[in-house]
Amino acid sequence: MAAPPKFPVDEREVEFSAIRAQGAGGQNVNKVSSAVHLRFDIHASSLPDAIKERLLCLSDSRITQEGVLVLKAQQHRTQEMNRSDALARLQEVVDGVSSPPKARRATKPTYGSKQRRLESKSQRSATKGLRGPVRDS
Repeated sequence: MAAPPKFPVDEREVEFSAIRAQGAGGQNVNKVSSAVHLRFDIHASSLPDAIKERLLCLSDSRITQEGVLVLKAQQHRTQEMNRSDALARLQEVVDGVSSPPKARRATKPTYGSKQRRLESKSQRSATKGLRGPVRDS
């Protein structure tokens, strides 16, 4: 069982709209608005400022210029299941940025790796040098 989210999304801050689903499905798809558009305004949410900032910095095409995260759920046949699927996916996105990224520590290549690199460069150079035109001595 998954751990409970550190920063649960308040369902009152989420706006849902029912739309018709795309794709195959026959009359059910053509007649019933079972797909769900979820809109979550990041700026107006009650999430901590650090998480809001990391959400807005994501290079995700689902986040608009105004800072609204838009998710479309149409996997299931019922609107209720699509709604819960969209909420779960929103919570996954928030959980993904809930912990700060680890700071990168710069490292240097080892002496052995430098030597192997230089050796392979000299071997490659010798191979290419042999490909030139043949000269008479």
